[in-house]
Amino acid sequence: MVGPILERLGLELIEMYFEPNGEFPDHGPNPLLPENRERIIERVRSEGVELGIAWDGDADRCFFIDGGGEFCDGDFVCALLAQAALAKEPGAMILYDPRSSRAVPDTVAEAGGRSGLSRVGHAFFKERMREVDAVFGGEVSGHYYFREFWSADSGTIPALRILELLSAGDRTLAELMSGFRSKYFISGEINSEVADQQAKMAEIEERYSDGEIGHLDGVSVDYPEWHFNVRPSNTEPLLRLNLESLVSREDMERRRDEVLALIRS
Repeated sequence: MVGPILERLGLELIEMYFEPNGEFPDHGPNPLLPENRERIIERVRSEGVELGIAWDGDADRCFFIDGGGEFCDGDFVCALLAQAALAKEPGAMILYDPRSSRAVPDTVAEAGGRSGLSRVGHAFFKERMREVDAVFGGEVSGHYYFREFWSADSGTIPALRILELLSAGDRTLAELMSGFRSKYFISGEINSEVADQQAKMAEIEERYSDGEIGHLDGVSVDYPEWHFNVRPSNTEPLLRLNLESLVSREDMERRRDEVLALIRS
């Protein structure tokens, strides 16, 4: 579906793997894993294009590579898409998940919108979208939800919205991303194998009890200048950590290592 749409937009289009192939030649079908986006990053850099778009195997998620060949984190893409949605419907509700960068609620507030949280997972997100009549919702994993698409997630609409945003504005995707990257320092999701997930989360909550604690999805701990979320995998004996500092990359790395040491002790 997306190929014929892109062909009609007047883009200089360079296609990679547009022929369906269930063998997934050269890389796996999940671009969220760094090893699966190496080829598109190489192509973006070698061709000198403005952006790259990568879909996952069933095309319900899309991911972006900026013109410098840097991967665009889902939190920051969510913030841009929220901004675009609020330009069309001022004051609307935007949903995001507990793993997200504060770039999302900050951008929504600056654009005059309202923001709220949803549990991770498309079943929860779609239900919450309808409950609060949200115009848009986004997860850091690349799932983006749209009221105009029956509050469901789409991999096509975000690609078109980002292209629209870049066409209408005077900044490249790399320039838009640099504004987030210089202010919000995120760890990305880090998995650790843990035998007793609930006991470990209780230990984390006790250790960081001086922070603002949330239980919407796993354990979230918020401080003025940093925050993190730890949530269990539904299918594996894993805890997943997402952490952010608003101070510096070095501060993020120090706090990340501190929380990881507790998780893995």
